[in-house]
Amino acid sequence: MSTSSASGQSLLVADAHLQRDGGQHRKTVDVAVGILINAQNQFLLTSRPPGKVYEAYWEFPGGKLEAHETVEQALTRELEEELGLKIGDVQIWRQQLVDYPHALVRLNFCKVLSWQGNLEMREGQQFAWQSLPVQVMPVLPGTVPVLTWLAEESGFVGDTHQAAS
Repeated sequence: MSTSSASGQSLLVADAHLQRDGGQHRKTVDVAVGILINAQNQFLLTSRPPGKVYEAYWEFPGGKLEAHETVEQALTRELEEELGLKIGDVQIWRQQLVDYPHALVRLNFCKVLSWQGNLEMREGQQFAWQSLPVQVMPVLPGTVPVLTWLAEESGFVGDTHQAAS
């Protein structure tokens, strides 16, 4: 479900039937998210690590911005910490505000077309190079808009993913 927030930004409400931690006026958490696209035009999805909220759901990798960090700096740090990659240029692409039961997050999606290093799943997560429709499931709610945007860009028609049962 998508609505508009007070700032006019599109708001995706995940698991609307669940109570929100911190109530209606909680702080927005900024997150840098990397859409790594390889030479075969596939994108990288990783599973949420054991012990985290939405454990085992598939998402684009990234993490929270620390104090005084730009989106690019946070993404560079997070992808090195989590995946062992040194990324090249970061292209800030789109934003999506997502109201999860545990947090209100502003996802700053960035396209990354170059990196160095081999993938290392440093938090016990899994990874999968995917194209549309994605074969992994379940997909994290905040990931779904990106799949739709990628479908629009590539002219893909059809379901972008399988809904969680």
